[in-house]
Amino acid sequence: MSELRFDPVRGSWVIIASERSRRPSDFKSPPYQGKGEINCPFCPGNEKGTPPEVFAFRARGSRPDTPGWQVRVIPNKFAALAPEDGTITVSNSLFQTRQGSGVHEVVIEGPAHNTFFPDLQPDHAFLVLQSWRQRYLQLQHDDRLQYIQHFKNYGRAAGASLEHPHSQLIATPVLPPAVKHLINQAKNYWQAKN
Repeated sequence: MSELRFDPVRGSWVIIASERSRRPSDFKSPPYQGKGEINCPFCPGNEKGTPPEVFAFRARGSRPDTPGWQVRVIPNKFAALAPEDGTITVSNSLFQTRQGSGVHEVVIEGPAHNTFFPDLQPDHAFLVLQSWRQRYLQLQHDDRLQYIQHFKNYGRAAGASLEHPHSQLIATPVLPPAVKHLINQAKNYWQAKN
């Protein structure tokens, strides 16, 4: 189980998710030769190897968790945060901890194993952006969440564990201090102008 730990020096929370070390890796030893579509859990036909989808753009009449999708969003199987209630805070001398609650999802950007975002047709790239937006709109109504961030690791050096084009979304119960500072700066600017 992951947890959030408060860093008293920086005044911020950090995610400790040791179970993420068990996630698969297509990038184990150089020189890398990709696994390809056969063993890829993100390729069409392998949907049962992933958690059930939470959102998808798919062909009319196709069923969830089956082929026929264009963009598919699933919970991260090796999530840094889990959707449990994380309101319990434990203090033990130097640092505080709380349950690692939140949301961690994977946006599988297309069914083609080797078609990366810059190579997508404009209408498909629009669907990827729409899926990011849709998840933001759905998650913003969860009162437990304070911050939502989308990110993409591309390749082994950036921390990606699978080669199939995908990005991730993480939603946390705490607001990062840098973001809080920017929000306060914007509020102060707005108040000074009005």
